[in-house]
Amino acid sequence: MTIAIDPVATAGLVAREIRTGERGGTLTKIAVARRAYATDRADLWDAVTTAERIARWFLPVSGDLTVGGRYQLEGNAGGTVERCDAPGAFDVTWEFGGSVSWLTVSLAESGDGTVLELVHEAVVPQEFWDQYGPGATGVGWDLGLMGLGLHVADPSTPIDPKAAEAWSLSPDGVAFARLAATGWADAAIADGDDPDAARAASERTVAFYTTAPEA
Repeated sequence: MTIAIDPVATAGLVAREIRTGERGGTLTKIAVARRAYATDRADLWDAVTTAERIARWFLPVSGDLTVGGRYQLEGNAGGTVERCDAPGAFDVTWEFGGSVSWLTVSLAESGDGTVLELVHEAVVPQEFWDQYGPGATGVGWDLGLMGLGLHVADPSTPIDPKAAEAWSLSPDGVAFARLAATGWADAAIADGDDPDAARAASERTVAFYTTAPEA
């Protein structure tokens, strides 16, 4: 699939929110992203819970996608399916690089479409937050939600990972990353972060997502 989107319009489809939370006496950061999709809830649920469809817009996934089962995204996170309330919501742990965070995805009918809400809660080291803010996680989810939108529009054509990587380094890809990172910085500021620090962290996030890996 060729990625051809309007970066301004697509980034603007996502509503972003940052909350400060707590788990077991430890402070957490909660990133919330919401986007509407032009499909019914049953189809969107299938797109985000079926291994064959997840691989078309996100990453190949293996394992047991039932409650209590373990899943693994190729080259990325794995975890445990903790709750599945079809076709409304599911909870999973998100385990990557030795850390564990918590992800909830909820679907709600809205007019002629469906709103997806993604809530990602994590214990974030302060130095990492100071460096990148919420965008380190948030921009990644923006890209995932964009991929889901492309998939909903054309379910039969999988996204080519190489095309996606090339797009992320293109002018449109850089513009999208900057708009998404700015949106997450705004959300962090609304939650109480220092505006100058949040903007600086946003720029570092953009550089992270738009710099080609060394050969």
